[in-house]
Amino acid sequence: MNRGAAAVALTAEFLAMRGVVVIERNYRCRRGEIDLIARDRDTLVFVEVRRRSHAAFGGAAASITASKRRRLARAAGHYLAKLGREPPCRFDAILLDALDTGRIEWLVDV
Repeated sequence: MNRGAAAVALTAEFLAMRGVVVIERNYRCRRGEIDLIARDRDTLVFVEVRRRSHAAFGGAAASITASKRRRLARAAGHYLAKLGREPPCRFDAILLDALDTGRIEWLVDV
């Protein structure tokens, strides 16, 4: 398992321990990719997982560029269109600097 897949798996476990149900991993379409799609009670959550081992270029949060945000929004729109309804939804970011659940930063509704 590569580091990206390991980070997504760790995040899915982290969210599950907090009552968030992962319903899709690595959702891909022509418009982009979403690492995790989950349900937090009645809210559909699109989760971007970012892992950076060095803060030299601004860390994990800085790696979510405007271009990346556009691709996430387009992929979420594609998913919602396929779903056929639009439940309440939000975008969360999970930031990791190591593969350790104790060092996860969870940014809700970014």
